[in-house]
Amino acid sequence: MAFQPTPADISVVITAASTARGTDTEPRFLNERRVTPTWTLTQLKSKLETMTGVPPSSQTLRLKSPGHPAQWMEGEDRLLNSWALMKGCEIEVHDSRPQSMRPNYTDLSSVEKYELPSSTYEALPNSVLAWKKNQKLGRFDPTALSPEESLRNQVEKDRSEISTKGIAVSARAIILPSSPPHIRRGTVRFVGPVPGIPVTGAGREMEREGEIPAELQPIWVGIELDEPTGKNDGSVGGKRYFECLEKRGAFVKPDKVQIGDFPPLDLDDELDDLMEEI
Repeated sequence: MAFQPTPADISVVITAASTARGTDTEPRFLNERRVTPTWTLTQLKSKLETMTGVPPSSQTLRLKSPGHPAQWMEGEDRLLNSWALMKGCEIEVHDSRPQSMRPNYTDLSSVEKYELPSSTYEALPNSVLAWKKNQKLGRFDPTALSPEESLRNQVEKDRSEISTKGIAVSARAIILPSSPPHIRRGTVRFVGPVPGIPVTGAGREMEREGEIPAELQPIWVGIELDEPTGKNDGSVGGKRYFECLEKRGAFVKPDKVQIGDFPPLDLDDELDDLMEEI
């Protein structure tokens, strides 16, 4: 009996099409692997299942060989060497299952997520929380103000800014920082707390424990802008604080407001500026 050499494996590129057979959808590259020419089509499909996640019974393979027209590989018991299998060829895997029956590996909405209990996290010796405790930072600083004291100081600062600057409804104002040509000017329409705006810092800590008292709510200045450079129409979180057109409303902190004689911008001003530039 003559010696029969073992056929050499051939390196092929494996791609997967996102839709069924007969479409021109761009294939998605998966991997490159070596195949043995004496494998049957059934053997090849069973090995491709671990790469594609498609069951062999639902696989339809399309072979693309350099210099040859693309062809569908059919005949489960047919050997791979009966096709134009060569180095550099591509085997495209098509999933014949309906879209509704294919697993969606990109949708994470139904995946159960692990949440570390607070008690477990606080007991960890190498966490950020443990480091803050050791360094006496943040709320672990014995000299730090309590969240309530921090909020009270902020409210007092806001009231001082409002009183010193003369911030009041109907006053003309610009929003800081402003420098030509990016000057946002408008008219003050509201001064007071806006619970719909998320709090930060100490306010966030108090919010976790419950609702922030009215006297500790941060103070905001609502401005109706001359130009549509705002983010709202005078309402936040479904509650209206003043009337204005869409994108003409802005809420800013008192320290970002400058009161003065700032006349509204009109078309004549813009034309004058344009003529000067020309």
